[in-house]
Amino acid sequence: MSENDSKQPNPNAAADLNTGEAASAQFMDEADALSRAQADLALLQAKSADLADQFLRAKAEADNARRRAEEEISKARKFAVESFAESLLPVVDSLEAGLLLKDATAEQIREGAQATLRQLLAALERNKVLVVNPAAGSKFDPHQQQAISVVSSELDANTVVTVLQRGYLIADRVLRPALVTVAASK
Repeated sequence: MSENDSKQPNPNAAADLNTGEAASAQFMDEADALSRAQADLALLQAKSADLADQFLRAKAEADNARRRAEEEISKARKFAVESFAESLLPVVDSLEAGLLLKDATAEQIREGAQATLRQLLAALERNKVLVVNPAAGSKFDPHQQQAISVVSSELDANTVVTVLQRGYLIADRVLRPALVTVAASK
C-alpha cells in the first residue's frame, strides 16, 4: 500500500462511526423509553394502591352504615309500641280505680266505664287508630266494611243499613273492617 492510500479516508470507517453513533443513540432512546415505562409503571402502581385503599375504606363505610341501619331498625321494631303503651296506661289506671270501688252504684260504674272508653278512644286516635263507623244510608265501601248480610230496606241499594261492629284503621290501613248489613236492590 502506498502513502497516498493511507491518507485517504476509509469509507468503511465513516460508516462504522455512523453505525456506532446510531447504535448509541438507539440505546439511549431505549433507555429513555425504559425509564419512562418504569416511571409510568410506578405511577400506575401508586394509583392502583390508592384506589384499592379507597375501595376498602368505602366498603368498610358501607358495611358500617348497613350495620347502623340494621341496629336502628331493630330498635324501632323493639320500641315501636312504646308510645302506644304509654297512651294506654291511663286507661289501665282508670279500670283499676273502678275495680277498687266496693260499693259503687250501677250509675257510677256506667259513668266510669264511659269515661274509660273515652280515654281509650282518645289513646287510639293519638296513635292513628281511627274508628270506621259508617252512618246508615252511606254507600257501602268494601275496602273498609264487610257486608254480613243483605236486607230489604227503604234505603238505596248497596248502602249501609246498620253497623253490627265498628271497624278500625291504622294509618289509613284497615286493621279490622266494620261489619255491616247492606240494603238489597229493589
